[in-house]
Amino acid sequence: MSHVFTPAAIPALPVRGSADTFPVRRVYCVGRNYADHAIEMGHDPNKEEPFFFQKNPDNLTTSDSFPYPGKSSDVHHEIELVVCLGKGGEEIPVEDALSHVYGYAVGLDMTRRDLQGVAKKLGRPWEVGKAFEDSAPVSEVVPASEIGHPDSGAIWLKVNGESRQSGDLNQMIWKVAESISYLSGLFRLAPGDVIMTGTPAGVGAVQRGDQLEGHIDGIGDLKVTVA
Repeated sequence: MSHVFTPAAIPALPVRGSADTFPVRRVYCVGRNYADHAIEMGHDPNKEEPFFFQKNPDNLTTSDSFPYPGKSSDVHHEIELVVCLGKGGEEIPVEDALSHVYGYAVGLDMTRRDLQGVAKKLGRPWEVGKAFEDSAPVSEVVPASEIGHPDSGAIWLKVNGESRQSGDLNQMIWKVAESISYLSGLFRLAPGDVIMTGTPAGVGAVQRGDQLEGHIDGIGDLKVTVA
């Protein structure tokens, strides 16, 4: 069998300490998964079931430069723990969920907030605000076999050296295992799936020239310049 054109390369992330890469199949994002962020976005975290949206696999980038996207004048940063699955399945029990994790990374869910806001008001999907090119800068993947499964530790973001977002992984409303389990009831998960687990409070706009520095204890750092 031949293709009518040469297919694009499979998106992949570097793995710390290895020449191998982590091939990305799908990207799921957990919405409003920190109570303080849910509140700052005008929602009650005590009344919501988890919900998910998607980015495209090729939205992930390991470049240290984030090109400011067109059609927007209000682009926001959202620092997140990224979960990379090495095994898939359906209806995965919570107690077994972490065994499906290959590793973790530091990521940014860059968001065209103005376009997302319009979509929300009209009851439309969020892709125009979330799933644009280079909208998910990600660090190298750190295998869980080396660091375990972090359930606490600082997660923060600085812009031009000034603290913008600061929280702790233990503040997630839906923990990693719970998110995997719940998500596997909605979709058939598979190796290569990536889950971006939500962001703490303090999201805000970026401008061209801004220097973004993100960190998650035990996992690593991510540095990006807005171009």
